[in-house]
Amino acid sequence: MKTLGMTAALVVALALTGYAQKTDFSGTWTPDVAADTTTAAPPAGGGRGGGGPMTVKQTADTLTVERTTGRGPQSTVYKLDGSETEVTMGQATAKVTAKWDGAKLVITQKSEQGESTQTWSLADGKLTIARTGGRGPSSTTYKKST
Repeated sequence: MKTLGMTAALVVALALTGYAQKTDFSGTWTPDVAADTTTAAPPAGGGRGGGGPMTVKQTADTLTVERTTGRGPQSTVYKLDGSETEVTMGQATAKVTAKWDGAKLVITQKSEQGESTQTWSLADGKLTIARTGGRGPSSTTYKKST
């Protein structure tokens, strides 16, 4: 009986640990130029998934990123279970996966232009999106405005 109780406690602890690792990125985010570690300014309107203000909505299984670009509003939905989805960016399409790595969210995008990765992390109330890909590594730090 003692072993059963300890096993149940361990199962609950592991379940809570797994749940606690998923960071909530919801909110309206604005670039924090003073905290940015990228040497070059990010492209206007968001470019490679960074640079401009964005609104993030997160549920248990999806992350929706809404931005206003030079072409108007753009909304991208990522499934958070690691399954591949197809997203449209302007006239191009890409295959995208989003999966958790502890408290970080790793989004991998594959298109005709190659493969790129975004790693989302939250620390001290600031969102950092670190990118790798064809243009080399970069990152953008955001502060929450709402």
